[in-house]
Amino acid sequence: MEDADFDLPMSQDTFHELWTNVVTNLPTMSTQNVSLAPSDRIDLLDQNMDFSLLISPEMPTQDFSNPPASTVPVTSDYSGDYGFELRFQESGTAKSVTSTYSEKLTKLYCQLAKTTPIGIFVTKEPPQGAVLRATAVYKKTEHVAEVVKRCPHHQSEDSSDNKSHLLRVEGSQLAQYFEDPYTKRQSVTVPYERPQLGSVVTTILLSFMCNSSCMGGMNRRPILTILTLETPEGKVLGRRCFEVRVCACPGRDRKTEEENKEKNGTKQTKKRKSTPAPDTSTMKKSKSASSGEDEDKESFTLTIRGRNRYLWFKALNEGLELMDKVGNKKQKQEIPAPSSGKRLLRERSDSD
Repeated sequence: MEDADFDLPMSQDTFHELWTNVVTNLPTMSTQNVSLAPSDRIDLLDQNMDFSLLISPEMPTQDFSNPPASTVPVTSDYSGDYGFELRFQESGTAKSVTSTYSEKLTKLYCQLAKTTPIGIFVTKEPPQGAVLRATAVYKKTEHVAEVVKRCPHHQSEDSSDNKSHLLRVEGSQLAQYFEDPYTKRQSVTVPYERPQLGSVVTTILLSFMCNSSCMGGMNRRPILTILTLETPEGKVLGRRCFEVRVCACPGRDRKTEEENKEKNGTKQTKKRKSTPAPDTSTMKKSKSASSGEDEDKESFTLTIRGRNRYLWFKALNEGLELMDKVGNKKQKQEIPAPSSGKRLLRERSDSD
């Protein structure tokens, strides 16, 4: 009994010492949390808390610089309230030029991976944070649903992160490259900058990283480049569209295509001015329909050079007309009149 009385105080002292050691050795953060004021607690949370843990991984983050792309992009020009226009430098059709623009064809000719300066003109300053977006699409309706990308050969030679993008913006570290998650269409944006002092346009440098004839890429399919002026939220303020051909000799190809268009235009005007040739099929049908009637009296005009040749054709025409008159008279004489017996038979049959 004495031993039990002796052990009880010892166990209480031992527990008291243990509890004292635990309280004194608690972490500093725990003691501060208990005694801190509300304002100090907020500062502590701002310094040590990881707010990324509060964001659900399934919650999508909204990207104002890359709005959803439409399935079929609009290729019509739209100047908008800001008078959005494009201005190209006059380069001519020399063989040494790296890029040239045709006003007649609304078409840009440029070399592979060579910069093309394009001037951006607006009548008034766009909103703060406006961007310029460049997108490439196929021109023909049977290819417009496909995405314009570089060919596998040129992609393999490029080690950049944007190696599949056909369009590049040169000379700007603020250029951003996007790929729509739904349509997979690729585009590049660059912030709009005010024109420099003494200029009315803002110049951007575009380059095309694949030839139009590359197999596995454009494969000789014509493409269109769409340049849009957009707000930071993706609202379109203006749109311009032009055709692009990436080739080895832009000046030569531009000159050839412009000449071909002029030739086609002159041929069409000549066809309209010339007299239409008679349609033999319609003539045959009219002759078969009017088997017992006179031939068509339709007249035609023939232009002949030289008086001697004209007189020869005139004599030939008069002879043919005379033969037609004689032939018609003979046909009328050869047709026998019906006999009276036949007439009686027909009358009897009708009366019966």
